[in-house]
Amino acid sequence: MLLISKAGPCGPLEVWPRGPGGLAPGPPEPLHCLAEDLGRSPVTSNDLQRPLVTSSPMATMFDPGNNSALVFTLHGFNDTQANRQLLFAVSLLLYGATVLANLTVVLIVVVEKSLHEPMYVFLCNLCVNGVYGASGFYPKLLHDLLADSQLISYGGCLTQIFTVYSYVFCEYTNLAVMAYDRYVAICRPLQYHLIMTWRRVAQLLLLTWSWALLESGVGVLLTSRLPLCRLHVDKILCTNWAVVKLSCVDTSANNLYGFLLMVVHLLQALLIAVSYANIIQASRTSKTNRRKFFQTCLPHVTTLTVFTLSLMFDTLFSRYGDPSNLPALSNLMAAEFLVVPPLVNPLVYGMNLRRIHSQLLRGLGGSKVRPLT
Repeated sequence: MLLISKAGPCGPLEVWPRGPGGLAPGPPEPLHCLAEDLGRSPVTSNDLQRPLVTSSPMATMFDPGNNSALVFTLHGFNDTQANRQLLFAVSLLLYGATVLANLTVVLIVVVEKSLHEPMYVFLCNLCVNGVYGASGFYPKLLHDLLADSQLISYGGCLTQIFTVYSYVFCEYTNLAVMAYDRYVAICRPLQYHLIMTWRRVAQLLLLTWSWALLESGVGVLLTSRLPLCRLHVDKILCTNWAVVKLSCVDTSANNLYGFLLMVVHLLQALLIAVSYANIIQASRTSKTNRRKFFQTCLPHVTTLTVFTLSLMFDTLFSRYGDPSNLPALSNLMAAEFLVVPPLVNPLVYGMNLRRIHSQLLRGLGGSKVRPLT
């Protein structure tokens, strides 16, 4: 049983335990301040009606059926007080550059009919996904850099998790599809147009997005069923693992699902490795294939390497690092895979793919288009 008191040292309302026989033992140290943990004040009558369960003398479990009323505090901004205006300007510049660079590549491919080929369609999908992922991160970041308090609702947190993870899964699946496309183009050139038909391209695009959304949806569903005991996220954005750590019940189902996802994407990495092993073997025997490899595959390898390293560093640090000891590094790792790949991808492809580069120069009044041979 819980006894509600109207006054307390940390807010207008406290929750105290009843003593033996149902009597309050006087003014003990508060177990929990609703106003503080909910991230808002004052506490409303709706908060008093929300079910609370005490699983231990020092923990309060929030009923998952009423999680929609919860508000998280993002503690990753604690060390940015002195530089928030500068960080806001840099973040706004990076977001604008990311959107501009990706949409420029998409516009070039859409407008120029000579680029209506499977490879460039997959490149467009990569750029669209980059804008999608950046838009799931930057707007909230820019708002928090100017706000007095960095709060996010439970629903907003799950939405950000869904957006960020669907971006990650779509990116990796799309890179695997691009590796398969390059394998067919270089290792089976005479059958390329028979295999990579427009129907096959549409099927691969549909598979890329539907698989990414399904993976993310299941992960968010598993997280949403967890009752939470804390409301403090130690990053500048919501991630699945950061929210799962706030639960005070068994999370074996979440861990098992994370392991299954790891296996699936390791198989994708294996597919990419096998594709490029065959491409390199074919390139050694043909000067034409060698030229194709450097012109079309090298940008893909660069993109894949940047994205994989960014994601790996964040995953390892989230699981085994201590954000409280290295908050700056924690923020860097959390944001790197959302900042670097979406910005680098269109620049790498724009500089290395001759036909993209040529169309860009022509649009700026430069040289004419030279066909890729």
